[in-house]
Amino acid sequence: MSIVVVGSVAFDKVITPYGEAEKTLGGAATYFSVAASYFCPVQVVAIVGEDFGDEHAAVFEDRGVDTAGIVHAEGKTFYYGCEYSWNLNDRTTLFTELNVFERFEPDLPAAYRQAPYVFLANIDPELQLSVLEQVESPRLIAMDTMNFWIDGRLQALQRTLRRVDILVINDEEARQLADTYNLVQAAANIREMGPSAVIIKRGEHGATAFLGDEIFTVPGYPLRELADPTGAGDTFAGGLMGYLVRTGDHTPEGLRRAIVAGSVMASFCVERFSLEGITGLQDEQIATRYRAFQRLTCFGDL
Repeated sequence: MSIVVVGSVAFDKVITPYGEAEKTLGGAATYFSVAASYFCPVQVVAIVGEDFGDEHAAVFEDRGVDTAGIVHAEGKTFYYGCEYSWNLNDRTTLFTELNVFERFEPDLPAAYRQAPYVFLANIDPELQLSVLEQVESPRLIAMDTMNFWIDGRLQALQRTLRRVDILVINDEEARQLADTYNLVQAAANIREMGPSAVIIKRGEHGATAFLGDEIFTVPGYPLRELADPTGAGDTFAGGLMGYLVRTGDHTPEGLRRAIVAGSVMASFCVERFSLEGITGLQDEQIATRYRAFQRLTCFGDL
């Protein structure tokens, strides 16, 4: 079983109180692909420019990610810069240079169209819909979105939501999309739009999932060292979906375990800059931290 992810491959400039990184490889599809690759085969669809070199392609190749869906176009790769405040929650955008990403029109290779799992990373919902028109008979579809699309492409976003099974979204965006501050009510409102499961990312406070009549919360992992939260949400989604692909278990119990797997991967991500925290991991490291998550909320009877 494999998963297709459609989204951005980009370069990032990131400044945090703990240092900075200049023009490092990033983008939603990149973080997702690397995280998911620890659990299942990944096929990525994206666009890059002439400045995307062999050293950048090697990040995907080293993890066995299929890059036949990455288009190399004339021009420069999407470039994004930001600076985080001391708490790593507040972020100021320094610049956004879309470059070739402005011309991105996802065209799935023939082999990708039969993928049983699809993840639509944070791109224009019209493009997300175009991807869904190309896949043949997916078993599970999940997606991410952001406030920019909620503001400017709401109708297209609503059409996309009607066709997906899982929405992964942060708390601020969930409140905006549902037009309510209460996250329980927000999840209920969003589920009426189509997704059967809504997973709300809450930054350092972990994630809360609304799965049918069940609510499941996993805490953020307490870390001694923090460096860079960039890509943590995409890494979470990659671990989550990769685990679901590997197990094939879409029950609430299976989703609970997948959410913890995603949280594990995100916790490695924020410990280093760029992709350094999630490249070169060993299976036992992932398993050890998964068990540590179990102990965080393990308690006996009253």
